[in-house]
Amino acid sequence: MSVSAEQAMQRAIRLARKGVGRTSPNPAVGCVIVKDGEIVGEGWHRKAGTPHAEVHALRQAGERARGADLYVTLEPCSHFGKTPPCADAVAAAQVSRVFVGMIDPNPLVSGRGVERVRKAGIKVVTGLLEADCRDINLPFIKQMTSGLPYVTMKSAMTLDGKSAALSGDSRWITSEASRKLVHRLRSSVDAVMTGSGTLLADDPQLTVRMARGKSPRRIVVDSSLQTPLDSRLMDEAGKTPVIIATVSSDQAKAAALTEKGAEVLICREAGGRVDLEDLMARLGSRGIQSILLEGGERLCGEMLRHRLIDRFLLFYAPKMLGGEGKGLFAGAGAAFMDDSLPMTIKKVSRVGKDILVEACPEV
Repeated sequence: MSVSAEQAMQRAIRLARKGVGRTSPNPAVGCVIVKDGEIVGEGWHRKAGTPHAEVHALRQAGERARGADLYVTLEPCSHFGKTPPCADAVAAAQVSRVFVGMIDPNPLVSGRGVERVRKAGIKVVTGLLEADCRDINLPFIKQMTSGLPYVTMKSAMTLDGKSAALSGDSRWITSEASRKLVHRLRSSVDAVMTGSGTLLADDPQLTVRMARGKSPRRIVVDSSLQTPLDSRLMDEAGKTPVIIATVSSDQAKAAALTEKGAEVLICREAGGRVDLEDLMARLGSRGIQSILLEGGERLCGEMLRHRLIDRFLLFYAPKMLGGEGKGLFAGAGAAFMDDSLPMTIKKVSRVGKDILVEACPEV
C-alpha cells in the first residue's frame, strides 16, 4: 500500500521519539524518505555529536534518494556544529521534495535550513503535523525561545489528595508499575530536582535504577546548605553530578560538599531563600533543557506560585488516608477560585493499579 504524506511524517515522529532523552542539548529528530509510495530510507538522531536523522535516512536510501520525497520532523540544520549542515546533505542528494514538520527555533537555524534547500531547486513544504512534531521537543523549544528549562512536576498521592500520611510516611503510595515509569522519566530528562526538606526526610538517590538509561544530574534547592555529607545522593556525587543551589555563605560546608564531588551554585536571594527564577535562568544558560521536579510541598508550592512548572504528572493510587496529611503544595494558594491556575488535561491513563493524569497550564 502506498505511503501517504501524513503516514510518512507519523513514521518520522515515531522514529524521533526513540531519541528523546538521548540527544540533549540537540533536539530529537526523525526522518523518512519515500519513493514511488515506498519507504526507502529512515533514521533518527541518536546522540549529540553523532550524525543527524537526515544523514542516517539518506545513507540507507542511497541512490534511491534522488527524486524521492524526504519527511523530517524538524527543519534541517544549516550550520556547522559537531556535524556538517544537514541542509547541504539533503540538497546534494537531489531529492524532489522536502516536508518539514516545524521550523527550528534555534536562532542559528530558524528558516535558514529551508532557504538552503529551496535555493537548490527543491520544493519545501512546512508545517506537516506541526503540533505533533512540536510535542517531541517541548524542552528544546522552551530553552531556545526563553532560555529556561522545561519543568515537569511528578507527584504521587492517594485518591483524597494526600502525598504522605500524618507521620510523614510516603513509601509507597503508588504501585511498582508507577515507580518504574518514574525511573524511565528520570532517564529522559537532563536533571531531577528536589528540595532540602525532601532530602532530609527521605534521603533519596534520585538515580535511574528500575529502568534502562543514564541517571540525570541531581539538583538540590538547599538555601541554608543542610545537605548531609553522608546522604545517599552525596555518596554518588562523583559518579552522577550533583548541583546544590543555595544562598548560604557557609564556606566551610560549601568546601566540604565540593570535596565530596558536588557543585555548590550560589544564587540570588529572595526572602532568605533561593530565588527560583534566578536558578532556572542559570540552569537554562548551562544547556539544561528538561527538569523532573520531585520536590516536597514547599518547593513545589514556590515553583507553582512563580509559574515555573510546564507539565504536571499526577499519579493517583487507589488508597484513602482520610483526615489530615500532606498535600502537594505548601504556603498560600489562590484566595479565590477565579485566581486558580487554569489547566488543560492532556491525558488520563492507567499505570498498574494507579491513574496517571497529565496536565499543562493553559496557554
